[in-house]
Amino acid sequence: IYRNNDTIYVNLHSLHKLSHYRSGGESTEVNLSVIGSGAWQRIKDRTKKRIKDIARDLIRLYAKRRETEGYAFSPDSYLQHELEASFAFEDTPDQASAVAAVKADMERPFPMDRLLCGDVGFGKTEVAVRAAFKAVMGGKQVAVLVPTTVLAQQHYQTFSERFRSFGVVCDVLNRFRSIKERKEILQKVEAGQIDVLIGTHSILNKNVKFKDAGLLIVDEEQRFGVAQKEKWKTWATGIDVLTLSATPIPRTLHMSLVHLRQMCLIETPPTERLPVQTYVTEYDGAIVRDAIMREKRRGGQVFFVYNRVATMERMKVELEALVPEVTVGMAHGQMTGAVLEANMFDFYEGEYDVLLCSSLVENGLDIANANTIIVYDADRFGLSQLYQMRGRVGRSHRTAYA
Repeated sequence: IYRNNDTIYVNLHSLHKLSHYRSGGESTEVNLSVIGSGAWQRIKDRTKKRIKDIARDLIRLYAKRRETEGYAFSPDSYLQHELEASFAFEDTPDQASAVAAVKADMERPFPMDRLLCGDVGFGKTEVAVRAAFKAVMGGKQVAVLVPTTVLAQQHYQTFSERFRSFGVVCDVLNRFRSIKERKEILQKVEAGQIDVLIGTHSILNKNVKFKDAGLLIVDEEQRFGVAQKEKWKTWATGIDVLTLSATPIPRTLHMSLVHLRQMCLIETPPTERLPVQTYVTEYDGAIVRDAIMREKRRGGQVFFVYNRVATMERMKVELEALVPEVTVGMAHGQMTGAVLEANMFDFYEGEYDVLLCSSLVENGLDIANANTIIVYDADRFGLSQLYQMRGRVGRSHRTAYA
């Protein structure tokens, strides 16, 4: 059906020419074209041209990065060795070789562009922490770009904790910050008083001006769009870039395979790490109750992923009726910053047994005591999402269940 209710009948043999059309934005309204007008062809031509433009810009950008003089960091100082020795765990062989590769790249006089690919919970963040420290010791500033507010908050805690005794200043820029705080952070970054700035997309804003940036770390790289990733590189052609991902998108992987960027893998699990026991079943109250109670009995906590904010309250009531013995907290992206932060912190501190949450937990959250995750309506998620969510559990030496 076209505009003005004009209809075209399609021969059965041409059915393969029909495909589902999804409009680019959030809107479900689709503008129909008038039959015989060239409107649709013009849209297609315009889109093809824009894709070619982006591709051309990318090739130009990577060529430029190859020719650009980068900053060569000096070899490790004694402080670097001290920081690395303060890591609470034993480095896995892959982790050690990844750290060595990243450092070697940073010491070369041209910009690093490295993808660090490792399974969920295999210690990619520690590699990033060490790279960031090396950059700061070389007198440069570091930007850490993450997809969600909650993850930004967690990274802020991790980095601050690791750097506390070394006098490195970290701060976080996300929507939880008031306008006044943002202003102060931007001034400090420009004055060079903040060494490591962690933040969501707001870091990509043109108002964020670094005094002397030396390294960009992109966590959960698969969650950013092409244009976003390249936006940064265009105005920071000479800086080192380290991207981390457990499930890299094909484009990134392809770039690594054709050597547009370097890649290293972390394949060895940390010692005592057990595989997550994963079950796919139909929804059944008895199974849910059983899973939650089993986790509670061994003193652990549970993630319950329910990805519909509108009816989440109702689900909470249902869960409380099903398992009256447990306390249930809630977390989703539409909460105000203060509430979300408080709820996540309470769960982290063990105030709740169950966290009823949206898919915002899929990114990098690390709560060692939570070792059961229940995903409601799992068929509505993509494979990489499910993979990332399952990675929220089993981050200690206990057997975990998904």
